Amino acid sequence: MHIKDLDLNLLRVFDAVYRARKVGRAAEMLDLTQPAVSQGLTRLRLLLNDPLFMRAAGGVLPTPRAERLAPAVRSALGLLEQALGEAAQFDPLLSNKTFRIHMSDIGEGRFLPDLMVALRERAPGVRIETLPLPAAGIADALDSGQIDFAFGFLPTVKDTQRVQLLKDRYIVMLRAGHPFAVATRRRKGAGLLAALHELEFVAGRTHSDTLRILQLLKLEDRVRLTAEHFMVLPAIVGATDLAVVMPRNIAQGFAASGAYTLIEPPFPLRDFTVSLHWSRRFETDPANRWLRETLVELFSVT
Repeated sequence: MHIKDLDLNLLRVFDAVYRARKVGRAAEMLDLTQPAVSQGLTRLRLLLNDPLFMRAAGGVLPTPRAERLAPAVRSALGLLEQALGEAAQFDPLLSNKTFRIHMSDIGEGRFLPDLMVALRERAPGVRIETLPLPAAGIADALDSGQIDFAFGFLPTVKDTQRVQLLKDRYIVMLRAGHPFAVATRRRKGAGLLAALHELEFVAGRTHSDTLRILQLLKLEDRVRLTAEHFMVLPAIVGATDLAVVMPRNIAQGFAASGAYTLIEPPFPLRDFTVSLHWSRRFETDPANRWLRETLVELFSVT
């Protein structure tokens, strides 16, 4: 085939199907109907004389020809988007763009209030949507444009651009006046860790590292409640003698009211870093760069 015979949109279809491994999901990513994506694949198959994708359990799998073609297509589309983005202008005061951000519910509670205050002054028409995703899908979602940024402690997310925003650590939060806090006031180190077996805990699935810490300390049998979302847990802790392992940066916001007590045992894996992730494909996009710089200004702690 000759490049003059190729419609650029067919490469976008190919790239989306290759990433998604499902025609239906690729159609959602491209904002097209599933028949339109199927027709595009059929045209490209005829041009290349290769099936490109074969049906498999749960979706499709690329052929060897498609595997060889995919990196070049991804690179070409990325270069083109960057070139077009450099010529574009972004005026935050006039824009009504919607940015989509991967963020856990605990991240929403900590960072969204300050972000929305800043946007009201700097970009009143800009909208934010949070879209929590499994960690394994974040890099592809950034590259495809499904989300614009990923925000949080994401050590398994690779091949992205990133900037460190703040360092944090996991602590234990109890209600104010909890007898454990009084009894262990002078305990430190291994003695304080051992004393944690006197407590009962609540935990949230959306912050899996807190569950991991409890498992490492053999405290999983002391967990009385595991909730799907994390931000409900402080209210439960405040009303009971249950304890919660949570990031200190978040816990300090609750403790400022005087209703909670914080304890800092020397947990394994207690220190972590919150970072902002984005795709190399959108590195020079003016809108992406503007919000990226805003987020770093608001939340970076050196």
